[in-house]
Amino acid sequence: MPNTLPTATTLRTPPSVIGGIIVASALASALICYLVYFHAPTDVAGTQLRSLPLLNAILNGLSTFALIEGYRNIRERHIKFHRAAMFAAFFFSSIFLVSYLTNFTLHGETHFNRLSAWWPFYWKLLLSHVLLSVIALPLILITFFFSLTGRFPAHKRLARYTFPIWLYVSITGVIVYVMQAAIH
Repeated sequence: MPNTLPTATTLRTPPSVIGGIIVASALASALICYLVYFHAPTDVAGTQLRSLPLLNAILNGLSTFALIEGYRNIRERHIKFHRAAMFAAFFFSSIFLVSYLTNFTLHGETHFNRLSAWWPFYWKLLLSHVLLSVIALPLILITFFFSLTGRFPAHKRLARYTFPIWLYVSITGVIVYVMQAAIH
């Protein structure tokens, strides 16, 4: 009796799924844009949850570590450990996003000293971090979708782009925090 079920290599992803992920990512980016540029902070005195920026940097650092471990494990063909590391990176990044949104809602934007000698480097780093984070979100979600639905060839092809972007965003998130904490 022939196998009538499609294999992972013949599965086609419905465009509506990819479109839904892109729309959800665009809405998340629009919310962040609103919080940064239009929303008045609810805790302008900065008395509530003042440690959120530090927590965000720690979560980005943990995500970076998990991403590197995931990469190392897939290179060594340790699929189970790769999957666990990538779920950890996704978890840390998801908690980061919630904490980041909470911080912006409460405290608004952190202003960097524009008179600092570091300002030219800082704003370029921040700009690249922000732009790539907007690109990273849908890439991460689509890459995870491919993995969770057994579309491993598509997962592998997209992960080659997703991984370095996600890693860059995680690392630069920590650098931005350190620069903001050191030069304010």
